[in-house]
This record gives sequence, C-alpha cells and structure tokens, in this order.
Amino acid sequence: MLAGLDWLVILGYFGLLAAVVMFTKRKQETGEDFFLGGRSVGWLAIGASIFAANIGSEHLIGLAGSGAVCGLSQSHWEFHAWVLILMSWVFLPFYYNSGVSTMPEFLERRFGAKARWILSLVSLAAYVLTKISVTVYAGALFFEVMMPEVNLTVGGTTVSSFWIGAIATVTLAGIYSSFGGLTAVVYTDLVQTFIILAGTLAVTGFAFHYLGHSGVALADGSTAQSITDGWQVLKATIKSTGNVEQFGLWHSLSHKAFPWLGVVVASVTIGVWYWCTDQFIIQRTLSAKNLTNARRGAIWGGFLKLSPVFLFLVPGMLGFALHHNQIAVNGSAFAIPLKESGALNGDAVFPTLVRTLLPIGFRGLVVAGMIAALMSSLASLFNSVSTLFTVDVYQKLKPETSQKALVRIGRLTTISMTALGIIWVPIMKAIAGGGLYQYIQSVQSFLAPPIVAVFVLGLFWKRMNLRGAVWGLGLGFALGMAKLAVNAVWGGEAGFALIQDFYFSGLLLAASIAIVICASLSAPPPDPAHLTGLNFACLDAEYRRKNRASWNWADVVASCVVVGLVVCAYIYFWTWLD
Repeated sequence: MLAGLDWLVILGYFGLLAAVVMFTKRKQETGEDFFLGGRSVGWLAIGASIFAANIGSEHLIGLAGSGAVCGLSQSHWEFHAWVLILMSWVFLPFYYNSGVSTMPEFLERRFGAKARWILSLVSLAAYVLTKISVTVYAGALFFEVMMPEVNLTVGGTTVSSFWIGAIATVTLAGIYSSFGGLTAVVYTDLVQTFIILAGTLAVTGFAFHYLGHSGVALADGSTAQSITDGWQVLKATIKSTGNVEQFGLWHSLSHKAFPWLGVVVASVTIGVWYWCTDQFIIQRTLSAKNLTNARRGAIWGGFLKLSPVFLFLVPGMLGFALHHNQIAVNGSAFAIPLKESGALNGDAVFPTLVRTLLPIGFRGLVVAGMIAALMSSLASLFNSVSTLFTVDVYQKLKPETSQKALVRIGRLTTISMTALGIIWVPIMKAIAGGGLYQYIQSVQSFLAPPIVAVFVLGLFWKRMNLRGAVWGLGLGFALGMAKLAVNAVWGGEAGFALIQDFYFSGLLLAASIAIVICASLSAPPPDPAHLTGLNFACLDAEYRRKNRASWNWADVVASCVVVGLVVCAYIYFWTWLD
C-alpha cells in the first residue's frame, strides 16, 4: 500500500518529467529534428539515454526474479559494458560518418535496397512482438503488486491496477515521445537515469540492512550484526541450501538452461546485435553533435551498464536469502509468493522487496523509478519504431514526401505503436508465466545471429555483396523463427529436446556466416569504389583523419577502465562461492 508521501514523490516525478519535456521542446520541422534531435545532443545525455533505454521494467521484474531463482546465470548478458566499448570504437565511426538515420539505411548503403527492406520489416515486427509487449507487461505486473488498491469501476466492470498502470504509462510515454521526438526522449532519459539508480539503490540498501542485522549464523561462527554482514549471510544461505551450482556464474555443458558454452556464444552474439547494430541503441549515438560526443556517450553508457548486476540481480539474490531465512520485517516474516508448483515466483520478487522492505517515501521513490524505467524504455522504443517505419518504409515508398509530412507520419506511427503495445498486453500476460528475462534472452538468441553475421562480415570482408546479405538475413531469420515456432507450439521441453536454445544460437550464427559467405561467392564482388567508408579495407585518408581527430587519450583511458571493471567483476564472481 502506498501512503500520501509516496504519492507526493510520484507526483513530483511526473512534475519533473513535464518540466523537462517543456524545457526541451523545440520546433520539429524536419525529420532530422524529430528522429535524431537535430544531431545536437551531448555525450552526457546520450550515455544516460542508452542506459535508461536499456533498463526497462523487464530488468527490474525479470532480472531480480532471475537472481532469486538462478543466481548469477543471467549476469553474462549484463556484463556487456565491454560491448559498448567495442561499438564506440569499431562500429560507430562507420555509422556516424555515413550520415545515416537508421541501421537498415546503413545496410542499403553497404549492400542494396533489398537488405534494407528485410531488416526494416523484421525489426518492426520484433519490436512490437517482444520489446514493447514485454516492457508493458512487466510494468503492469509491478503496478498490480504495488498498487492493488488502485482500481476503477466502469459500467459494473472493475478495471484492475494492472490495466490502469499499463494503459497510463504507455499513453504518457507515447504522448511525450510524439510531442518532442528524440530530443524529449533523450533529455527525459537523463533525468530518469538518476531516478532509476536512486530507487534501485534504496532497495539494495534496505535488503542488505535487514539481512545484515538478521542474526543468521555466518561461516566463521559469528552472527550477522551489521549491514556489512549481509553479503556473508547471502553466501552462507546459498551454501546451506545446496544451491552453489545453481547460483554460480558458470554451469556444466549439460546444464538444461545455462550451459556455459552456449551462454558465452549466445550472450556475446546478442550483445553485439543489441549494442552494435540495433536501431534502438544506435539511434541515440546518431543524435550526437559530432563523432566525439557520440563515442563518449557510448563510453559513458558503458560505465552505467556496469550497474544492473548489482542493482537488479543482486537484490533478487538477497530476496532469496530473506525468504529462505524468514527474516522478520516489520513484525512479519519476509515471504515471496510461490507458484502452483511450490517454486518461487521470480517475477514477484522485486515488487515484494519494494512493498515489504521500504519505508514510506522510499516506496514512492522506487515506484517513480519503476515508472521511469518503463516510460524511458517505451518512449525510446516508440521513437525507434517511428523512425524505422517513417524513414525505411514510408519514405522509401513515397520519396516525394515533405519534411513536415514525415514528422506528422512519425507522430502517427508513435500513436499506432502505443495502441499495439496495449493490445499485446493480454497476449503477453497469457504466455509469460514467469521468467520474463529468460524468455527475452531466448527469443533474442533466435533473432540476433543473422544480423550479427551480416553486419560484422559487411564491415570486415569487402568481398561480401548484396546476395550474401539477402540470403544471410532471409535464411537466418527463417531458421530462427522455425526454432521459435517449435518452442511456442510444442512447448519448451520439445524445443530443448530438439536442441538447447543457446546452443542453437551458436549454430545459427555459424550457419548464417556460412550462408553469407557461400552466397557472396556465388555472385560478382561489389565495386570497391562503392565501399569507401563502409568497410575497413576501403577507408580513405580523409576518413582516417576525421576518425583520429575525434578521440584523445582520455577516451582511451575511460574505455580501458570500463573493460578492466568487467574483467574484475568476472574474476570475483568466478569463485565467489568457493
């Protein structure tokens, strides 16, 4: 239940959001103004927008639930700060210097129109069916748990907090996304980043407080008496319950859900696809005032990307320890709801932590952070989908369309995506059944390999041509969707019986690379003059000069620090339960 102070905090958040939108409001006269913020955004806002766009409600709900159920297994997808560094130095200069607005447009520059059409249509379908629906569903689930008292009776029918939360947040995100374009999205993300961080830090801090003062016996024979003992209580609980392997960083090759080899290949493939080739992320860097700000924004985003494991996954593990030890919180034993099978309901972990642990005021802060995560992801999704449809579909079909008309089409597309997001909520609610984060990673592991194969080979192999791109994308997507259909129609068990999802992702990547190579070799090579600035082997002196002028020693040091922190995290968690 939320108190008056909590509601004041939430209202304060909406007031701040409205102020930022009004402050950043500007004339949206051209497509570049609406879709790319007039290419005038600074690095601080870009990095924050990358982080806020990535951290959706599925992270707060799904990643915390994954931490409570399977420990660090999902952390490999969250230690992707190094992939952002890869993007900033290897991929980004090609995108920014080519002057494109979308990733499909870049494929057209490199290969031809057919490749652009395939990636555009597949990306649009994937956004609606996965990212938008999952984000809305996870946010609505949070509202259902946190605000059960919020309901509305219309004509004798009661509308629950689940639907009120879903419709309200989707509508508000759609309004300010269509109102101010990418400029409004990026600068509201800057504010929302700090709200998300403050809210999740509050959950982590209070979880450590209660666990650290629980009096649970530690490995050295003492009892937990301070907040610093919380981590030791967590480790002791995992060991005493026999869950060391389950909560560890690595699992055996025969592990049903997370075999280490499959995880390494699938997580890296998904990481390169998401951070280096997906419109959802890259669009933020393309809004930069110059390549220097674009790169520094990505590096700053890499620093922020180091936090999700500690802000979302670790609290889920702390929730597991609180639940197992039945730690008293405000006179009652902490308890996470169970599924019908008796297992922990992972998707209820984070809302339970917020509702149970946090005092008045802090609950409002976390709910505001949850709303911020939901709205920032949705607004970013709406803007990216609007850009893809308007630039890569509508403008291609009607190239004579004026700039003002393109802005109007972009706004209409955002409104349409808002409606589709709401329509997909009951479908997502029916198929989710818990484990949102694992569901997302499984689906993405079927979509990412063909795109990664085409982009990477396109940049590094100048012999690759349009036929290779078309066949690689087309057949690769067909194979991925076939596996997804097996899982959907016959259930996860049948899918696993055929081949484990993450192993399939690795095989699909290898197959996509083979298809691209064979198809490319069966057609004449592209004209080298056409590849200038689009392939590493075809960089002229002017391109190299511009790229070198865009960075200095500070960028190199910052990049090394990000990669070093990822390495340190892996070293620690490799043996943290030994």
